[in-house]
Amino acid sequence: MGSVVVVLEAVHRRHNVSAILRSAESFGVHEVHMVIGPFRPSKGAARGAERWVELHRHDSLGPCIADLKARGYRVVVADVGVGAASPEHVPVDQPLAILFGSEHTGVSELARSLADGAVTVPMRGLTESLNVSVAAACILQRVVERRRAHVGHGDLEPARQDAFFDAWVLAEEEEKRGRRSRLAEDD
Repeated sequence: MGSVVVVLEAVHRRHNVSAILRSAESFGVHEVHMVIGPFRPSKGAARGAERWVELHRHDSLGPCIADLKARGYRVVVADVGVGAASPEHVPVDQPLAILFGSEHTGVSELARSLADGAVTVPMRGLTESLNVSVAAACILQRVVERRRAHVGHGDLEPARQDAFFDAWVLAEEEEKRGRRSRLAEDD
């Protein structure tokens, strides 16, 4: 299993979902869970980033969190509330699921009640919050690096690494064939 996974609760703006998926993948997060009930994100929300992450969709939050906890994950919500740890201080001694909430209301009360803790981006200015995709990038970059240092290396199972690499090679080959085909049509 990967050390860090992302959970998106009712994040429904396509550009935010896409930016979070791109950030997650770029920092080495390979698993993202989207809790969409009762909200429905725009179609095509991943816009290509879904090729490189395992994207799981859930209709409700409870079973998603229960499954992650059963798999050994500590669940933290990204929140501005009192007692939230900075990305520098959130515990990384076990696998971590970071839950990001909706653009309008943040994480739900249910998410807070099911979580093992909270993480926040330390802010020094007068602005009270960041866009969810910006907050996700800030939090993920630091937490993933700290978790990787704690483990001593990347921790994706060899079979998943191989499957990921094989899928990447296949996608690259298909893209090259498509480019050659388009170029040939233009001639």
